[in-house]
Amino acid sequence: MKQKNRFTELLKRYKHAWVFLYILIYMPWFLYLEKHVTTNYYVIQTRFDQHLPFIEYFIIPYLMWFAFIAAAFLYFFLTDVPGFYRMAKFMFTGMTVFLIISTVFPNGQDLRPVVFESDNIFVDMVRMLYRADTCTNVFPSLHVFNSLGVCVAVHESEALKRHRGVCAGTYILAALIILATVFLKQHSVLDGIGAAFMAYVLYQLVYAPQKKSALQYTKQKRALAQNK
Repeated sequence: MKQKNRFTELLKRYKHAWVFLYILIYMPWFLYLEKHVTTNYYVIQTRFDQHLPFIEYFIIPYLMWFAFIAAAFLYFFLTDVPGFYRMAKFMFTGMTVFLIISTVFPNGQDLRPVVFESDNIFVDMVRMLYRADTCTNVFPSLHVFNSLGVCVAVHESEALKRHRGVCAGTYILAALIILATVFLKQHSVLDGIGAAFMAYVLYQLVYAPQKKSALQYTKQKRALAQNK
C-alpha cells in the first residue's frame, strides 16, 4: 500500500514527464529522413566553409552536446516545471520545424574530408561519428539550435542567474559546440545561421511574451506602491 501511494505521489509530482512522449514523433520521422534522404538533396554550403580547417579535437565538445542537453532537461524537469515547459516548447517546436524543412526541402552538404591528414584517437572518433551520422538533413543545425535553447533557458532562469559560474560554463560550452559543427565539417555556416534565426523567432514566441507580462506586472506593482 505504501509503495502504491509512493508511486502515485511520484506520478503527480512528475506528471510533466508526458512532454518526453515527443520522442515518439521525432525519432521515427528523423530515422525515416535519414534512410530516404541519401543522394538527391540540395547542397547547403559556402566557399567560406571550404576555407575553414578540419580540427578533429572539436569532437570532444561536439559529443558533449548530448550530455549538455540531457543535463539541462534534467535540471529544469526536477527543479523548475514552468521553465521546463518553456524550454521543451522552444526546443521541440524548433525540432519539428527542422523535420518539416528536411521533408519538403531535402538538404545536405559535401564538406567532409575524404582523407585525414592526421591519424589519432580523435580522428578515429570522427570516423565513427561519420559512420553513425549521415551528411544529410543538416539545415538548420539542431546542435546549434538546441545549444542556443539551453543558453536561453539558463539566461531566463531566475535561480540560475545567481550562479555566474554555471551561466559562464553554459555559454562557453555552447560556443565550443557551435564551433565544432563547422570545424568537424558536420555543418555549413548556413546551417548555424538558420539555427540562430529560428532560435530568435521562437524566443519571441515562447519567452518574450511572458517576459513582457512580468515587466508590466512589476511596473504596475511599483506604481501602486508609490500611490500608497
